[in-house]
Amino acid sequence: MRGHISAHAVCTAIRDDIVSGALAPGSRLIEEILAARYGVSRVPVREALRTLQSEGFVTTRHHAGACVAEPTEQEAADLLDIRALLEPLGAARAAARRSPAHLKVLRGLVRLGRERARHGNPADLQQLDDWFHETLAQAVGSPSLTALLTQLRRKIEWMYTVEPPVRAGESWDEHGAVLDAVARGDSERARALMAAHVERSLPVYRLRRPLKTEVRDPKPPVNTVRVRP
Repeated sequence: MRGHISAHAVCTAIRDDIVSGALAPGSRLIEEILAARYGVSRVPVREALRTLQSEGFVTTRHHAGACVAEPTEQEAADLLDIRALLEPLGAARAAARRSPAHLKVLRGLVRLGRERARHGNPADLQQLDDWFHETLAQAVGSPSLTALLTQLRRKIEWMYTVEPPVRAGESWDEHGAVLDAVARGDSERARALMAAHVERSLPVYRLRRPLKTEVRDPKPPVNTVRVRP
């Protein structure tokens, strides 16, 4: 039975535990222990760790082996900058390539989001927001871009917590405007609206925990010895 679980499923499980904090930054990832934890053999665990290392969730240390990565403050800040570039691109691609099924799901999410913004709780709104952006990422018509957008959101979720929005209604109106542009096939408007939405959402992001401060190499000493002619 242990061999029937795919490396992809194990990768998802380990990634989820890293994002949730169940596997803390810096902790060692021992294949035998992980295999027992997820009820699999060591082979899919080894494959999963290689994938997670390529995604930046896992790193390898000398004498310690695989460990959960410890992102720096600069890396966390870079993720939000990358989001500001990729999500508008994703919205533009979705406007050109979305299917009727994508539009149906997005419309349902916007309707629910607007209702919950009036009467719901922050947890509901955050989950609906995640589903909206994930569905939009699925609509871009490019597996590689979808994977990048999905991985980016997971890494942001790992490093940041989202405070309850004080402007939840406005935020869902922005989602609705993006959806309208996507439904009309207006790529440039979808791009511009998503860029504005991402910019307005920045104040709700707070680092989950103190991150490492990037240490830069000191400048090499200047040789002050003069050579006589």
